[in-house]
Amino acid sequence: MTIETTPAELDLAAWVRPGDRIVLGQACGEPPALVAALMSQGQSIPGLSVFIATSFSGAFRPESTASFALSSMGAIGQLRTMAKGGNLAIIPSHVSQIGPLIEAGVIGCDVAMIQVSPADEAGRHSCGLISDHVRAAVARARVVIAEVNVAVPYTFGETIHASEIDVAVHCDQPPVEVPAAPISETDAAIARHCAGFIGDGAVIQTGVGAVPDAILRLLGDRKDLGVHSGMLGDGLADLVEAGVITNARKEIDPGVSINGALIGTRRLYDFAHRNPAIRMCPANYTHDAGVLARLSRLVSINSAIEVDLTGQVNAEASGSAYLGGTGGQVDFVRAGARSPGGHALIALSATAKGGTLSKIVPALSGPVTTARSEVDVIVTEFGAAELKGRSLAERARALVAIAHPDFREALDREAHAIARRGF
Repeated sequence: MTIETTPAELDLAAWVRPGDRIVLGQACGEPPALVAALMSQGQSIPGLSVFIATSFSGAFRPESTASFALSSMGAIGQLRTMAKGGNLAIIPSHVSQIGPLIEAGVIGCDVAMIQVSPADEAGRHSCGLISDHVRAAVARARVVIAEVNVAVPYTFGETIHASEIDVAVHCDQPPVEVPAAPISETDAAIARHCAGFIGDGAVIQTGVGAVPDAILRLLGDRKDLGVHSGMLGDGLADLVEAGVITNARKEIDPGVSINGALIGTRRLYDFAHRNPAIRMCPANYTHDAGVLARLSRLVSINSAIEVDLTGQVNAEASGSAYLGGTGGQVDFVRAGARSPGGHALIALSATAKGGTLSKIVPALSGPVTTARSEVDVIVTEFGAAELKGRSLAERARALVAIAHPDFREALDREAHAIARRGF
């Protein structure tokens, strides 16, 4: 039987045991009332550990999480602060692996803390703003504590029946929002090069941020675009309302935008509420290789911290600083590069630290997130380097050409060395 309560009356100690492993809803599906309760009450419950994939709420700070061990798949969003202070354990994993790891007990889940919409007439709560591994956590957990938030939209797709919830914490508070980032001249230049790969009928996958927003703003003259993505922001609503996104030409899920996470503002949430043209799906559908292989003209757009002259991509760390994560990049790079008529784009600015550091480099300063054998197209504000099927020497020359001019001479010497060796 489900216990009904409020944030003020919730007593976590009645449900959470010492040493429990907690999986939290993430991104804009993070349950703020439950997170606040965890911060205030968790210190009296010893040995807790918490997994959250991403966070944009600002709730996770070293001083607020001192009573439990925090882990994640990366330093994504505002978790970067936790990683910088050495307060975050990184579990390298593709998005598509998180659900199976929870199901197998590798990522422990004794307690699932999630955010859902109010139930429909059949007692089904929508997962609202995030689907990814929510159902996997609910299925594995001993205790499911759900923040039932009337401010969360009812989105079609993944649902949690009321009978699966042990504790329903009723509240009415704004979900986490992620406003659009300001678009710089560099972002706009990168976007122009990316947009050239997106034709009529293309199916797009992208994240959120300044470059994805800039790309979406350039697609107003396209026809019948489709969406199959792990996450999308407010730009989705703009293009649907403009008649650009229709999903009419998709081989699967025609007429419906497939998505795993809505990361944006109230404008997006209101647009998604009971909108049959949007379906929220778990990562074992949004990122599944077999599903993605059925899509033609798939264009995936992902980001990177740096790219070396052979095409290896680092999207995780720069030296000793962990800045990103594996995420869904590899899943979608593989799919976009193999899709008939499609492409896999890796977009990044040519420099960092005020132009003093090149992001096209002779050798990576961090791990290889995406192997050079998978990479298709690298894009900077100076152009696009199409690498698929090209030799290492050809790749190096193409990447030097899209590096910042201040660094091309030094990079060109490295490219000549690759050409002499042949590798």
